[in-house]
Amino acid sequence: EKGYAQEQLPQEWTIGKILNRLGYRLRRVKKAIPKKKIPETNAIFANIAEVNKAADRSPNILRISMDTKATVAVGEYSRNGKSRGTAAIKAQDHDMEVKTKLIPAGLLNMKNNQLSITFGCSYKTSDFIVDCLEKWWHDNEPYYPQISELAINSDNGPETSGKRTQFLYRMVRFADATGLRIHLIYYPPYHSKYNSIERCWGILENHWNGTLLDSIAKTIAWAKTMTWRGIAPIVSLSEQIYHKGVSLSKKAMSLLESRLLRSSYLPLWDICIEPLVPRYIIFH
Repeated sequence: EKGYAQEQLPQEWTIGKILNRLGYRLRRVKKAIPKKKIPETNAIFANIAEVNKAADRSPNILRISMDTKATVAVGEYSRNGKSRGTAAIKAQDHDMEVKTKLIPAGLLNMKNNQLSITFGCSYKTSDFIVDCLEKWWHDNEPYYPQISELAINSDNGPETSGKRTQFLYRMVRFADATGLRIHLIYYPPYHSKYNSIERCWGILENHWNGTLLDSIAKTIAWAKTMTWRGIAPIVSLSEQIYHKGVSLSKKAMSLLESRLLRSSYLPLWDICIEPLVPRYIIFH
């Protein structure tokens, strides 16, 4: 516009370096605006902060973060990541029909930062998630003889919400079988990214996006080599078949409600379940 010849103008990389020095770096569009904000959002976050703080201070409460990740398509598909090598890894030029899928369910122990991942071969259901929780507790119970309560951070997804009858039924059974008091603390809708385990899923995505997850064995092997705060996860495979649509009748759910101690002002986002026999009695 000013009449300069092209050779008189700085090159693009020069302008880029200047912009970098001034703080105008290349940045991805940040997913930071929630789709919706319900009226209870601020109260829910305040409650989460209070409950989590109390749980972390108590020697008798173990807090975990629990969630499932998006379904992983297993095959020769590009995941838009990069890997170091003398040549690019070759993938299918078209994403064909996926023949194998894995459902990752994760549990993050907030006391020691140990991440546990179970890959399911069936469907993302309440039964699958609670089975993962039961297996996790079976493996970890010997290390926590003093624990009488599990505080569970979850994102109120469809399989684990405070209205999901099968999930609540299974959690009551879990409490009775273990003697643990269960405290379900949910994040508000459209704010699941604040649940601690979501950051673990982000690291896993970055970790394996540059390779071809073309078999179940390879997918599990790659998951084992990621780290969360310097600790490798405990990874397992579940081949059990789960069925979708399992739920309780209205009559059965009305009976179950008597076992749920819902918060008076946040009934869907703060639920306690007392076991029939507390763990310290079972333990002794």
